[in-house]
Amino acid sequence: MATPHYRLQCFLKRAQMLLLCLGIAYLMAGSILLLQRSSVRVAQANLAGLPPLLALAAPPTVLRSWLGPGVRARSRWAVAAAVQPASGGGTKAGRQWPASESLGVQHLHRQWFHNLLPESPEQRVPLQRSSKHKGTYMGCYLHNGSDRALGGTMLYDLRKMTSSLCQDTCSESGYQFAGLEFGAECHCGNRISSTRAPEEDCGLVCRGERGSPCGGVGRLSIYKVEGQLPGHRKFRNVHYRGCFKLTESTIRTFPIDSFQPNLTSQSCIETCTDKELPLAVFRKPHCFCTWTPSLFSLNQQSDNQQCVQDTGLNHTGNSTAMAPTEHAHFQVYHTPVLDSMCKERMFLPQRSSSLVALSSFPGAGNTWVRHLIELVTGYYTGSFYFDGTLYNRGFKGEKDYWKSGRSVCVKTHESGQKEIEIFDSSILLIRNPYRSLVAEFNRKCAGHLGHATDAQWKSKEWPEFVSSYAPWWASHALSWLKFGRRLLVVHYEELQRALLPQLRVITAFLNATITEERLLCAQSNQDGHFKRSGAFSFDPFTPDMRRMIDPLIRSVDQALHSRNFSGLPQEYLPR
Repeated sequence: MATPHYRLQCFLKRAQMLLLCLGIAYLMAGSILLLQRSSVRVAQANLAGLPPLLALAAPPTVLRSWLGPGVRARSRWAVAAAVQPASGGGTKAGRQWPASESLGVQHLHRQWFHNLLPESPEQRVPLQRSSKHKGTYMGCYLHNGSDRALGGTMLYDLRKMTSSLCQDTCSESGYQFAGLEFGAECHCGNRISSTRAPEEDCGLVCRGERGSPCGGVGRLSIYKVEGQLPGHRKFRNVHYRGCFKLTESTIRTFPIDSFQPNLTSQSCIETCTDKELPLAVFRKPHCFCTWTPSLFSLNQQSDNQQCVQDTGLNHTGNSTAMAPTEHAHFQVYHTPVLDSMCKERMFLPQRSSSLVALSSFPGAGNTWVRHLIELVTGYYTGSFYFDGTLYNRGFKGEKDYWKSGRSVCVKTHESGQKEIEIFDSSILLIRNPYRSLVAEFNRKCAGHLGHATDAQWKSKEWPEFVSSYAPWWASHALSWLKFGRRLLVVHYEELQRALLPQLRVITAFLNATITEERLLCAQSNQDGHFKRSGAFSFDPFTPDMRRMIDPLIRSVDQALHSRNFSGLPQEYLPR
């Protein structure tokens, strides 16, 4: 008995030593991790008063940014367990990114992104600004939770942000000032609402260029965009709302009243855009600006001829302008300024047990439709994939687990039976294959908003791409028609032609309650920042390519009819 007892004692002693060594190793690892975390510091001294953070927040997912624009992440199965919820269910999205109540957490989130990106050889720039850059540099300004220098729209591009990109975006959206923060964020506005900061606070470089200030932490490097002559400014997302009959008492409630003898609709839109108001109410020579969309209900429009007649009666060729009568007709335009309500987005307040797919072939406009759905419902859409570029541009559902039930629908390009049958219902988005192939080739070569070069179109990559992707266009639609449950088919071209009726159909399918104000949000900002500029100047499809694609179009059209759906639009069908 003594020998076994002795052996047991020796074993226990060795186990104690092993546990002691493991404990020491654990403490050393913790100390190293603490030192690493302590190195992630906000460089500016005036942030020392922020509340202490006991743990480093989980970084936003940036897997997509590592893949590059030519590679699409195929699945989220392998990485779903690592995803952290973006925010609590029902939490509204604000302008700060990532959404956080603590400014310190916001800065650490940003620091995570920049630490994960490849190091730039030049982390800070000299204060002297090169004269080759466009616009007029205004200086460095405070931009934090209490002092917002610019209050308009914003976008992110952690890989390619430049001062020119930011200025062009703000100019097209109708803003006069463009501000860059933290080397990757672009803010727009028509007035600077905070105080100056020391220039050394704005020493970070833009990720897409060197030699010009690109802000700092809580600091904006602000530029005044290159001005154009009045009446010649080109805006994105300007839409005619219609002709409306208004009373004089209603008109008096509008915050801006501008009298201009030579007034045009363009100059009225410019006036209201500069005032950062979303609606321009025009009746020559009067221009009113307001933010009250409920006054202009879609079912209360008058005949446009009434506005033409009233304008002729109210303003003759002489210089005498009559005041508006008790009842008069006005032309109403949406300016590029987005109403504050349209910016409010949130995850579903209660997790849904039903998964809804937003399925499409790549290049069919899935991102655009997600943008419209988020505008009209106010809820985030999710994704089967990780796409850092889309997350940076405001699609917060990109980093949320796709089966969480917190998104109103989930983007997918999958077409296997197993992947299709996971979803309880599906929206199948179909676009003309010729246009889809061109759009996807552009995305693979130059990202979501770029264009392939002439050399790429003429290379062997293009015919190889068509030969492999064209059959996928057909098989994708055929698979969803065969295996999809509770299916809604939406044609991209029909959505373009009849935006609001189609959006009503989509939101009814999603069981989402919508208001007319939300519909108007979608109408007034239907393009967003996700539409490629410029028209396609040549036909890249050879006769052999067309002989391959045309039969695929016929097969999908026949499958739609066999399932009692309307067939493909006539413009698809070969003639």
